[in-house]
Parts: sequence; C-alpha cells; structure tokens
Amino acid sequence: MTIDTGRPVRIGVLSTAHVHTDEFAGLLSQREDVEFVGLTDDDEQRGRKAADKYGVPFMSRDELLSRCDGALVFSTNTTHGKWVRAAAAAGVHVLCEKPLATNLEEARDLAVTCETAGINLAMLMPLPFSEPACRAKRVYEDGAIGDLAMAIGTNRARLRNRHETGWSADVEHAGGGAVMDHTVHIVGLVRWLTGCEVVSVHAELATMQDGPETETINVLSMELDDGTPFTLDGSWDRPEQWHYWGDATLELIGDEGDLYLDCFDYTFHETRDTGDNQGISSIYWGEEPNIALLDDFLLSIREEQEPKISGRDGLYEAAVCLAAYESAAAGGPVAVEYPPIAEEG
Repeated sequence: MTIDTGRPVRIGVLSTAHVHTDEFAGLLSQREDVEFVGLTDDDEQRGRKAADKYGVPFMSRDELLSRCDGALVFSTNTTHGKWVRAAAAAGVHVLCEKPLATNLEEARDLAVTCETAGINLAMLMPLPFSEPACRAKRVYEDGAIGDLAMAIGTNRARLRNRHETGWSADVEHAGGGAVMDHTVHIVGLVRWLTGCEVVSVHAELATMQDGPETETINVLSMELDDGTPFTLDGSWDRPEQWHYWGDATLELIGDEGDLYLDCFDYTFHETRDTGDNQGISSIYWGEEPNIALLDDFLLSIREEQEPKISGRDGLYEAAVCLAAYESAAAGGPVAVEYPPIAEEG
C-alpha cells in the first residue's frame, strides 16, 4: 500500500485495555501528519468512553480497519492475536503492545501471518528509541569497551494499582506476572545493542507476601550466543515510597571498558516529607522515546520499510520470556527455542 505523501497517515486504535492507550491516543490526537480515524474495543463501554475523550468515532472493528493505513493494538496480552490477524487480513500495518504473544506458537504465527500478508508488524518497545540508548549503541559499535564480557540489566517497579486491581497481574489476561511484563524490554535492548541472542535462561521466581498470585520477583541468569553472561532483575518489588517509574538500566562490561546506560536518565527525583504526596517521585524532562517510536512506525508505513523493532524481534523476545517460565518450572537452566519464521514446505 502506497501512502499519498500529501495526506496524513490514517491510524486507528484496536482495543483500549492497556494502560498505554491513553498516552498514544494523546500523541495521535496532537499530530498533523496523522488522521486519528477512531477506535474500537470488545468492551464497548470502555471503548466509547475513550472515543469521547479523544473526540473520535467508536466503530466496529471491520469498519475501522477499512478506513486505516495502520493500527495500534492495546488489548490484553492474551488477545493480541485476534487483533493483529484482523489487521493483517485487512492489509493494515500494526504497532502491537508487548509481548507479541504469551505462547511461542502464537508468536510465530503472528509474525508469519504479517510477513505473508505483506504488512509491517512493529512492536511497542520504546527503549531503543531513547536518547541514552542511541548514544550507547554508537559507543558500543565504535568498540569503546572492547569485547563484551558481561551484561547486567534492571527493569524494576513497585506494585501499582494496575497490578493489584487491573489485568496485568492476572494470568488469564496477562499470561504471567513480572516476567511477562518486564523481561522483553531489557532483552530487546541487549539484542538491539549487541546483535547477540539469548541461548539459555535460568530463572528464579518468587511472589511477595500479600501480592498478586503471579510472580512479582524474578532474577534471570542468561547466556548470550557469544558466551557472555547476562543477568536481569525485572521485579515488581520496589518499596511503596520508591520512584517506580523509569527504571530501565543496562551495564555492558567489556575487556577494555564499561558502558552504563539509564534509558530514562533525564529525571529529577522529588522528595516530600509532608502533605498528601509524601515520598520520592520522578519528574522526567528528557525527550519522549514513544514519540520517536511512533515516528518510526509512521515512516515504515509511508516508505514501506521494516520498522526498527519488528515482529521478528517480538517473536525472539517472547521466546526468552517463555523460556524463563520453563526454567522456573524445571528448576534449572533451559535452552531458548527460536522457531523459524519462514513458512514451512
């Protein structure tokens, strides 16, 4: 599909279940190069409320897709598939929330379906679009730290209302807990920065007292395909008064240097000991990576080129996440299975 450069890209929203819907709907509403066509949801009340908020029509799924060049999927994790397949069948490019799917067969099928349909499947993974990550990639590729010897990542948070009262800690809708929510971000960042794949995972999982039934604590010990050890703490275990937003860090240790990046480094920490908002909070003042991510998706539609973070990336990162659960069940390390994307036969 070739987009006339004289008109905005027509974008719709498929489902409003995810907490990120609000931010991206706001971004779509503000852009002159986008026509925010409307949204749909299988929860009609929720969808109509969002449509009223942004001044766009609420439509049936098929009607919306018939009017779109691209669509953003903000459904629950376990229902990504039905929305992505519907968009692919309509020839509409897709930007999908992570994880791509909560089982490996589904993740592969979605990647294959989109490639077969000739549409772009992009993943909503903002970390490679952050300015600190982009600088770190330039430094790494210049060979400043020599050969990689160790990778250490964190993507921690405290339990939030959406974990305790929403669906993101409900296995039926989320497919898991902290592992499903946080693993893909830092694994994706390591893959993008280094070009290495995770070949094995040893996961230690736990659930905090009085927390949700899903795992809230996870530490993953992994190995990259060049033999480099890689550890990740992606737990929901920060204290109540912690500035939970914006913890996405990675340290790459080489034989000639050490590279540390904080993807949300442009942050002030505000501490209050009186009033209603006591504790520590984060005030982010840097460039918003979600804007650059949306720019990339729109460019991939206009130029008919692969997005920076594609469905293939979504498949490989989901594979690591799912291997972590397999490891926890087995009580030891497991190899990561990467199914082929090319159609068999």
